[in-house]
Amino acid sequence: MHPIALTLLWHQHQPYYPDDVSGETLMPWVRLHGTKDYIGMALHLKEVPEFRCTINLVPSLLLQLQRYTEHGLSDRHLDVSRMAADGLSKDDAKYLLEQFFMCAPGMIHPFPRYQELFQKRGHDPTEKAAARFTTQDIRDLQVWNNLTWIHPLVFEQDAELRELRDKGRDFTEAEKRFLLDEQMRLLKRVIPLHRELAESGQVELTTTPFFHPILPLLWDKRSARQAMPECALPKYLEPYTQDARTHLQRSVEFHTELFGAPPVGMWPSEGSVSQEIIPAIAAAGIEWIATDEEILAQSTNGWISRDHQGHIRHPEMLYRPWRLEEQGRQLQILFRDHGLSDLIGFHYQRGDQAKCAHDLIGRCEAIARTVAGSNAGRMGVVPIILDGENCWEYYPDGGVSFLRTLYRTAAKHSWVRPMRIRDYLHEHPASDRIGKLFAGSWISHNFAIWLGHHEDNTAWDQLHQTRQFLLQTQSLGQVDEDNLRRAWEELYIAEGSDWFWWFGDDHSCAQDGLFDQLFRKHLQNVYTCLGVPSPTVLSRPIASLQPKSIHTDPKAFLKVKVDGRRSFFEWINAGVYISGSERGTMTLVTEGVLKAIHFGFDAERLMIRLDTSRLAKSDLAGMDELRIGFLEPIGHEIRIRHPAGIRPDPVLYRGKQALPASIQFAAEQIAELTVPFADLALEPERSIHFFVEVIKEGQSVDRAPREGAIELRVPSPDFERIMWQ
Repeated sequence: MHPIALTLLWHQHQPYYPDDVSGETLMPWVRLHGTKDYIGMALHLKEVPEFRCTINLVPSLLLQLQRYTEHGLSDRHLDVSRMAADGLSKDDAKYLLEQFFMCAPGMIHPFPRYQELFQKRGHDPTEKAAARFTTQDIRDLQVWNNLTWIHPLVFEQDAELRELRDKGRDFTEAEKRFLLDEQMRLLKRVIPLHRELAESGQVELTTTPFFHPILPLLWDKRSARQAMPECALPKYLEPYTQDARTHLQRSVEFHTELFGAPPVGMWPSEGSVSQEIIPAIAAAGIEWIATDEEILAQSTNGWISRDHQGHIRHPEMLYRPWRLEEQGRQLQILFRDHGLSDLIGFHYQRGDQAKCAHDLIGRCEAIARTVAGSNAGRMGVVPIILDGENCWEYYPDGGVSFLRTLYRTAAKHSWVRPMRIRDYLHEHPASDRIGKLFAGSWISHNFAIWLGHHEDNTAWDQLHQTRQFLLQTQSLGQVDEDNLRRAWEELYIAEGSDWFWWFGDDHSCAQDGLFDQLFRKHLQNVYTCLGVPSPTVLSRPIASLQPKSIHTDPKAFLKVKVDGRRSFFEWINAGVYISGSERGTMTLVTEGVLKAIHFGFDAERLMIRLDTSRLAKSDLAGMDELRIGFLEPIGHEIRIRHPAGIRPDPVLYRGKQALPASIQFAAEQIAELTVPFADLALEPERSIHFFVEVIKEGQSVDRAPREGAIELRVPSPDFERIMWQ
């Protein structure tokens, strides 16, 4: 059997948060991910020099790291962190209590003092919660929110930081200053450490168009209709081909300046590609790009695709490189296995970490056996490509044991050979050519995230009108070169994909309004740089101000017979969660077992219904366990062993202790479950936060919601009267 190349690509990216005109930076994510993920992922590789991979560093991220370390950039979060705990204004205290718990639960719960502060914060309005916080509470919160964003490997290597973390509480102002100084020292290591890894030959560093725009849409917005023929387009459709070339050329030049050599490869923003942009990418000196397997499926009219069970048709054609040609220019391209990528991004976080790492290696071995002998002597390749920062917040130890096991096992493996993409393509260049590359992204092979919704289209039209004004002003020759350069910079920033990510109904987060504000501020800054007032339309939000929930809420008491049979009227007044509704910074593109959750109650019981891909009894037949996990009431869990068995036995646990409970469960067409509120020790108006998880062979194969939890409250006796009114 031929060995197979494992080409891991970690995509490291943040949008450009600073407002260079006002000098404000409202979001801290470059700094916080810098001391956690960007340095941590590099330290992991330093531990295993034999392991090879590729890291994609977006210029907008690198530029901000430089601003912090070389030009004294701060941000609102850092400003509040630096303030003396006894000197916060009401606005500062409000910001602290709203923002300093903004991380995954697994970054709070393991630390008793941080968890204590989280519980003290509660769900009360900020002003009421602030009254409970002492000066010491505030200082400890300032410290803990910055501490939790430091990578575990840093603590292993730094005794002073480890001592500070282990102290746990009652921090001093001097200790806080020490921590924030250490934070800057860690940021200063990020770029040099990556250059060191590249120069040693262990890591290939690649780039992305400068401010992370969707290149095919800059080139031609009509390309969106290749995947979505009925897609609504913005009013203005003029191409911005020169802007696309500028993003490409600047990214290559900046990368070369920082790392001493030009990039060979590129991850196009969001894996977005089209046939028309091939010459511009090649002209910038790029030799290879990558995107998602669904683009290959569409480019081959479905010949290479997955069946309804997720099995790949003609796998030997996916696990090889391809050649692209347009106007005499050539590129090589790889297509990521999105199933394996999603396992790391979404599923392995909930399993035994060592077993998960070995599971991934085992799947690569299986691919090697599948494609053995079918590639005419060429080594097959398994491209796994995903964000290198966001998923680790949900791993129990920040991903340390998973990555250590994966890297060390792969480095010694006989049949799975970790490689940099450039090395693989040098040894095994593409021989097969794609006639026409389908226009789409790594998400559902289309551009629906960034164009089509009226909010997205409104943003594109405002961008266009600002760009036209800039061009007209430039043609008059009445603005000096420096201000023109600054105006164009603001426009290029506004062309980034991230602002459009949060418009529309695709994604939502607690900072939706801030992303909206920043997009419009960059457009306003164009006018400011040109010395004229900006249009009033740029002062009005584009996005709806209504908070976006991942589910609807129950509207009335339910009357459910637990028999596993579909009944429209039984669940007509239930709340509903559709899988995928919670999409935030990450998006899962593979389909899971759980399709929807209906939930509600009568006066005495919580009621949950699970809809699967087809019939619940058959879809759950191979599963070992179904779990209902509760974040509130904390520590409770319902486990149903062999949920599709003849007599499934649901058991309620608090921690490891089994509790008596009157749980009803049935799985036929759907799965239905009821549990009395009394068994959960819940009184009226108490919060319930729950999720559903499917377990097979000790590993989590699906979770709904995939991030966070479904939230509701125990009904009061007059719930139906209130809802009727």
